[in-house]
Order: sequence, then C-alpha cells, then structure tokens
Amino acid sequence: GFLISKCCLPLLKAKPGKAKRVRTIFSSEQLARLEQEFARQQYLVGQERCLLASSLHLTEEQVKVWFQNRRIKWRKQSLEQQQAKRAKMG
Repeated sequence: GFLISKCCLPLLKAKPGKAKRVRTIFSSEQLARLEQEFARQQYLVGQERCLLASSLHLTEEQVKVWFQNRRIKWRKQSLEQQQAKRAKMG
C-alpha cells in the first residue's frame, strides 16, 4: 500500500456536514440546448427554467448554475472584445 504522511491527512478529511458536490457532466445535446436558450435570453427563471430542466433531465439547480456560469463567461468575452477594439483604435 501507500504510506501517507501525517501532514497530508487533513487534506483527505471532508468537513463535517459538508458533502462535496459532484460536478455535473452535460451531454452534447444538453449543452447545445442550453446554449440555444442562452442565445435567446440570458436569464431564465420560474416556469421556463423548470420546463427546460425537465426536458433535459436535469434539476432546476443545475440549469440555474449553468446559466449563472454562462453569464460570467459571456461578460468576460464581451469585456475582452471591448478591450481588443480599444487596442486596435490606439
């Protein structure tokens, strides 16, 4: 077996009461549909989010978090494009 030094042991212990969330792996079909909906509107709430989650066999929380993360990516891309335009202009 492997020997683990005592200094590594705290890294292996999970915090009490906090289970580590498993990362969701989206299928290509799910991603395509999520991107399609995002292109239509950047905010999805209520009934729309519920219906989309149901049709993709995801939870509302998964759809909500995907949209939050996608908006961050979208803002970052927009900012980079603006900076590139300014750099071209001088």
